[in-house]
Amino acid sequence: MSRLQLSPSILTADFARIGAEVRSVAPYVDWFHLDVMDGHYVDNITFGTSTVEAVNESVDQPLHVHLMIEDPGKYAEGFVKAGADRVSFHPETTADPAEVIERIRSLGAGVGLAVHPDVGLDPVASYLGELDVVLMMTVRPGFGGQAFLEEVVPEIKRAKEMVESGGHRAEIEVDGGVNLTTVDRAVHAGGEILVAGSAVFDGVDPVAAAARMRERLDELAAGQS
Repeated sequence: MSRLQLSPSILTADFARIGAEVRSVAPYVDWFHLDVMDGHYVDNITFGTSTVEAVNESVDQPLHVHLMIEDPGKYAEGFVKAGADRVSFHPETTADPAEVIERIRSLGAGVGLAVHPDVGLDPVASYLGELDVVLMMTVRPGFGGQAFLEEVVPEIKRAKEMVESGGHRAEIEVDGGVNLTTVDRAVHAGGEILVAGSAVFDGVDPVAAAARMRERLDELAAGQS
């Protein structure tokens, strides 16, 4: 199979030195994943466009901004201007997902829909042909460091099958509780981009943690080729 992509979430990185943090792991990663939370759709509040700008100025890797916010269409432009190469949002946060998809696309960014474990794939199904990525949440969105939800594994497989059977191009991204213990199950179910937050930015040695995750993904890709 093709290269499995590693996309560290910066949520557990040291924000006092965010530029140095992301640069330190950059040799091992394909994307950086930035979780934007507004305190409304989810209880937590994270960061805005200035953080996206800071990461964008620090690394060459593309940035995937995951909007866990209400009214994503209103804020998408600011994040694209700040450096987002892809923007994902939750379809249940807007009355017209198609309009938001078109808006993001018109801004020149890739677009994805995120699947909340309690909402499921049905709201995403009719838009698969318009997407670059389907973001499968393996935790309930809102906070980093949660445990991987095993019950989502069949849904990852289902998402992959839906994309392939429809002849669509969307990649399957798995986000939440991905670490060296759970990554195999995420990949075997169909995950192609793996978001690892605390498994990379572990507060101990992010470079070594990123290297270990990169090695495991390469082993998994080789085993499935």
